[in-house]
Amino acid sequence: MRPGAARHASAAPAVSLNGARSAAEGAAVPMSPQDLAEAAAAAVAAGAGEVLVSPRTPCGRQSLSPRVVGPVLEALRGTGVSVPLSVPVSVAAEPDPAGRLERVRSWAVLPDRAEVGFAEPGAAELAQALLDRGVAVDALVPLGGPAGPEPMARFLAWPVRTPGRVRLVAELASADPALVAGLRGLPPVAVVLFGREAAAWPVLRLAARCGTGTRTGVGEVLRLPDGRPARSNAELVAAARELLARHAPATAASR
Repeated sequence: MRPGAARHASAAPAVSLNGARSAAEGAAVPMSPQDLAEAAAAAVAAGAGEVLVSPRTPCGRQSLSPRVVGPVLEALRGTGVSVPLSVPVSVAAEPDPAGRLERVRSWAVLPDRAEVGFAEPGAAELAQALLDRGVAVDALVPLGGPAGPEPMARFLAWPVRTPGRVRLVAELASADPALVAGLRGLPPVAVVLFGREAAAWPVLRLAARCGTGTRTGVGEVLRLPDGRPARSNAELVAAARELLARHAPATAASR
């Protein structure tokens, strides 16, 4: 993908507030609706362009129940967070594909976007159900890892009828430019690149050079680029903004 390609997402990074983390992984991991709302507000103030949040039950379990998702979204919006809010719809929150469909169809409070893992069964049906409810879809596709080519094949087999409401969110196992080069023949959808843990910062630099969207946050990485433990999502966002500005193509940076 050439730098500055037309399918780039927002220059501001998204923030993944908590992901699959547990409270045992440190004070930087927000869990309760109030903690998530405060973390979201601080991350947006630091420059995050959207927020990905994994709603939890009081005991810390990921959940797609409307009684859990609704209050979390309302808490975030109640703090004045006006950027798009996204929720992952995954097997971690509901193992049964039919159960995931039932859950999203029962939501009374809707996120702006939802992340659907195309490495998981029933992804195409789930993505279409979300679009039918007016929720934009982030198609999560792992690249370069143990999942192999099947998730991408599933995404390509899904007819994207509304490309403006769908993004490809590619999780790169490493900052390998060959993985990005393989995205050139995709449908005309926006692309977001990110990595986890050791791959997080190298992939963010690669995303900056390629002109795609990206994301950071406690849900992806617990350490800053220099290896220090991150104290908050806001600190990770600030570091991401600095790296994006440093590594963006000159033509994009001058606009």
